[in-house]
Amino acid sequence: MLSEKKKILLRLDPNLHRVLQKWAADDLRSFNSQIEFLLRNSAMENKRLK
Repeated sequence: MLSEKKKILLRLDPNLHRVLQKWAADDLRSFNSQIEFLLRNSAMENKRLK
């Protein structure tokens, strides 16, 4: 059984949005996947997620 992903509303500064959109394209990821990737890495680096 696959876990269902949570949906959230996220408000971003337009400049940050542009930076993240470009970064996602550079990494061949969707915008959503890029945000999840960055959040997961940050949580692991800060020992909040194994």
